[in-house]
Amino acid sequence: MTFDLSGKRIWVAGHRGMVGAAVVRRLAGEGCEILTAGREIVDLLDQAAVRGWMQANRPDAIVLAAAKVGGIKANSEFPVDFLHQNLMIETNILAAAHETDVARVLFLGSSCIYPKFAPQPIPEDALLTGPLEPTNEWYAIAKIAGIKLVQAYRTQYGRDWISAMPTNLYGPGDNYDLNSSHVLPALLRKFHEAKTRGAPEVVLWGSGTPLREFLHCDDLADALIFLLGQYSGHEHVNVGSGVEVTIRELAEIIADVVGYRAALVFDSTKPDGTPRKLMDSGRLHRMGWNRARPLREGIAQTYADWLQQTGAKQ
Repeated sequence: MTFDLSGKRIWVAGHRGMVGAAVVRRLAGEGCEILTAGREIVDLLDQAAVRGWMQANRPDAIVLAAAKVGGIKANSEFPVDFLHQNLMIETNILAAAHETDVARVLFLGSSCIYPKFAPQPIPEDALLTGPLEPTNEWYAIAKIAGIKLVQAYRTQYGRDWISAMPTNLYGPGDNYDLNSSHVLPALLRKFHEAKTRGAPEVVLWGSGTPLREFLHCDDLADALIFLLGQYSGHEHVNVGSGVEVTIRELAEIIADVVGYRAALVFDSTKPDGTPRKLMDSGRLHRMGWNRARPLREGIAQTYADWLQQTGAKQ
């Protein structure tokens, strides 16, 4: 199966987010018409508004990257928002896509869909085989529902729609708000601010022992365009780098990139989250995609971009 993107109208839902923006950058070289619609144009939580926009614009394909996202703190404090808003976004877009006969949809999930104690590396068939990590279960449940809804449309109506499950992401356009960000951008900001103030230490949540895999958002975008053009299957596809580091090791890499050595203090009163989360991306790699950049290189590029965007001094 191949889907030629050239000349197609492709809607990137969530184009202002880190992933959506990366997909827009990647699609720029595909000879397609890129459709975008900010919140001021269409409210994705409004079913009628989504239907009206879709009927007016008639995309040939959709990359569904729109979502309410956040780290452990945000997920813990706003469970209704993470569950309800993500369910609304995906159901509204998929229903309208079916009504307007959209040929291809690529739904973006998250590695947090897998059980807390899933086998490592995590294969796609580990989904729904055990309890979720409590610190992000609301977001995970919404994403699992999205995967199943894509599969349901495929089963009931023959829609050639697919899902991809990225690992932990980072890169240009990430969220650096310490109240809602994920661990990598949070640590970048913490080390940069410690350097600016000359602070002797940086505080990290948990023990520093959990293992995490990270993928640059531009590498994810490249993999997604590969899948959009080449993959047609019922099962979702993992997208990861295949490399994992402990949170302590991540902090040490970031300290080196920022150029500031501070004492690492681990706050054991804060949760660690899932102890290990490495994706098995073998299915994707066997299809022919395996182009993830080295972690330190990606972090250095991300830090340089953040400095440029904020006007901060190195």
